[in-house]
Amino acid sequence: MIDSLLEPAVLFFIMGLLAGILKSELRIPEAIYELLSIYLLIGIGLKGGLQLSKARLDTLVWPVLGTLGLGIVIPLLAYIILRKLGKIKPPDAAAIAAHYGSTSVVTFAVAQSFLDRANISYEGFMTLLLTMLEIPALIVAILIVRLRVSRGPRQGSLGTVLHEVFLGKSIYLLLGGVIVGFLAGPGRIGAVQTLFIDLQKGFLALFLLEMGLLTSRRLGDLRKIGPFLVGFGIVMPLISGILGAVVGDLTGLSIGGTMLLATLAASASYIAAPAAMRVAVPEANPTYYLTASLGITFPFNVIIGVQIYYWFAQVVHSIGG
Repeated sequence: MIDSLLEPAVLFFIMGLLAGILKSELRIPEAIYELLSIYLLIGIGLKGGLQLSKARLDTLVWPVLGTLGLGIVIPLLAYIILRKLGKIKPPDAAAIAAHYGSTSVVTFAVAQSFLDRANISYEGFMTLLLTMLEIPALIVAILIVRLRVSRGPRQGSLGTVLHEVFLGKSIYLLLGGVIVGFLAGPGRIGAVQTLFIDLQKGFLALFLLEMGLLTSRRLGDLRKIGPFLVGFGIVMPLISGILGAVVGDLTGLSIGGTMLLATLAASASYIAAPAAMRVAVPEANPTYYLTASLGITFPFNVIIGVQIYYWFAQVVHSIGG
């Protein structure tokens, strides 16, 4: 775990977090943050599409079905916990559940970096699973709101919300990157490989520096969300991570692939989900879902969670093997 904390990307995140806490003058312009997020989404998609072009179709069926199952079960479980144990109001519970059923691309990238540094192989189609896990959780949360919340303002039809989900920045760029990488293949990707793949870890470090700054700004909201949501932001990822590891093992993924699926299941969205929830559940309080996902779960996952999910993968494989 100490070795993982010395990973440059993690250290950059801690550096940004401390800069915010210590009131440093460090600022990264919004335009650069936007550019970095676009770059990472395309780069991760390209890398996944490139590996997908080498994969056999029959190896995808069970992992895809297992991932879709996780995308349905995790937000439902999160919603039940938030309502029954936390007594959170239905709109807020649905919005928070959407974030925890959805995924964090940056957490996924950190987990990939961990595996690459340790020379642990994993399936190349994991980026496709990342995209597939993002979508059902948002749809489930929207359906919960439509079925369980009878009052409150409504902004946009279901079609408008689904348009936001499927054509929002993160899903569009990820899917677009996967398609480009798949169609180009190893023979044609060389023209952009250096920029989008070889240099990805350096740009990831810069992005995590900014994420550290953003997280530090959310720390002040911890008092507003209460102790239950603080605990939820740590315990829920562990529950989801176990589910992801079990599904990874049952669907035939390697230890590396199982660890990545566990990480995806345990991560919480802070890009696609907030955009979708602003449209679908305008009455939900953004302080709750943004502080929980970005202020608690994201740093937990980046700093120590990735190591835990690798241990989960090892345990389930040893039991299943």
